[in-house]
Amino acid sequence: MSRDRRSLRYGDGVTFQRARSDEQREIRRRAILDTAAAMLDEMPVAEVSLNELSRRVGLAKSNVLRYFESREAVLLELLDDFLGAWLDELTAELDKGIDPAASPEVRAGRLAEILGRSLAERRVLCDLVGAQGGVLEHNISVEMVKRHKRAAMAKVSMMVELVRRHLPESGDGAETFCVMSLISAGALAAYDPPPPSVSAAYADEPDLRALHLDLPDTLRTVITAALLGVMPR
Repeated sequence: MSRDRRSLRYGDGVTFQRARSDEQREIRRRAILDTAAAMLDEMPVAEVSLNELSRRVGLAKSNVLRYFESREAVLLELLDDFLGAWLDELTAELDKGIDPAASPEVRAGRLAEILGRSLAERRVLCDLVGAQGGVLEHNISVEMVKRHKRAAMAKVSMMVELVRRHLPESGDGAETFCVMSLISAGALAAYDPPPPSVSAAYADEPDLRALHLDLPDTLRTVITAALLGVMPR
């Protein structure tokens, strides 16, 4: 490893040297994204601040803003990264879990089950999707919106191709199904696990637990209903 590359390590208490080459700038940019991703393992999207991100990555906030125009821009790029990684894994899961010789009803059921479980296991992805419209798409420029939307459209197209590969009967409804599945995952993830006060209320009055949404089970139900809704009659 070169001396220049070693000087660009990041973390608490580590200060970057000035980035003078495209390679160094890309390493620094990747460091910002990786640090933000690590923060999301510890806290929800709403608690990720630019000040704390800057501190952890070892850069002044003004320097972070040279690479990303805002906190929201960092998180939107992570959302694109996470969606891409998830779709790669989902491809393998669907190829393994769905028998192409099975009936449309069986294949649809397996697709909904695998998709719901796969999304429920990726809480950070769901949190980012859930924050997209109300938080992340604010405080960004028009050009950033365009880049983000183009990337999102590409990821949805990949998901649509996957659904049609295993369930060609979904036809033109596959795109609507994919978009609604992602939006549902983002919205439902906000309710599970419940915050401490809600958990305490459930413990005091067990009847209230009827309002609790278990993410894997609820996602499977919602995704199954959405899939049935777009299938041709």
